[in-house]
Amino acid sequence: MKRLPISLAVAALLASPLAMAKTVDAVSSFSILGDIVKQVGGDHVKVSTLVGPDGDPHSFEPSPQDGKKLAQADVVFVSGLGLEGWIDRLVNASGYKGQVITASQGINTRQMEEDGKPITDPHAWNSMKNGVQYATNVMNALIAADPEDANYFRQRGADYIQQLQKLDLWAKTQFAAVPPQKRKVLTSHDAFGYFGQEYGVTFLAPVGFSTEAEASASDVANLIKQIKQEKVNAYFIENQTDPRLVKQIAAATGAKAGGELYPEALSRAGGPAATYEQAFKHNVDTLLSSMK
Repeated sequence: MKRLPISLAVAALLASPLAMAKTVDAVSSFSILGDIVKQVGGDHVKVSTLVGPDGDPHSFEPSPQDGKKLAQADVVFVSGLGLEGWIDRLVNASGYKGQVITASQGINTRQMEEDGKPITDPHAWNSMKNGVQYATNVMNALIAADPEDANYFRQRGADYIQQLQKLDLWAKTQFAAVPPQKRKVLTSHDAFGYFGQEYGVTFLAPVGFSTEAEASASDVANLIKQIKQEKVNAYFIENQTDPRLVKQIAAATGAKAGGELYPEALSRAGGPAATYEQAFKHNVDTLLSSMK
């Protein structure tokens, strides 16, 4: 077999597609967004997630190790809309100079009231229609970070977006078949506003958009009264929150346990909600099972 001189062999290797391929070092703020980046980025992206499975993005406290992750990143992804109140401090402390991509850019936001003041609901990804926008923004950011792999990201992004669109249509069809008076549930905190708006489900919760907020005695009393008046039959706990308050309210109203939902964090690998798609489908199926 004819052998190439070492210099020619090295040159041939450097010119090969394998050697030219770049791996984008990406950091995502929380597990759901991290999965979207993984699905779009595939083998050309290495994703580090700050708030991992079962973690609460509201109450998260970054560590020095998280700062090191940012310092080494090519691109950082956040959801935005006020979800990650800690991100600016972390970026400044880390010395990261690259772009911080807001994945919710372009979404029609929903306003809500917290302590008597209007605020923007940060939980936009819980509507799968918005999830499509997240995936589109992630795809465009990865193309900008690694233009040589643009076609790869476009193809993976298009395939993924198509799957999310199918899930969105499926959810709308499923809930449309349920009478509106049965589409009422109790959850731990107000994380399902976009979901409820998109799929016609009414969510009641003792705590507002942030899990760090606390419900007053009068808030709880008013909620119990509302649950009884509206005949809400089921309550749901969330994987990233303390379930004690919602269970107390359920006991006072007669609402039955409906299961566990995943609105802000994925489950660990092997769990029922290890990806964004799985979490959304699990949430829809679990809610529907209480409405029969």
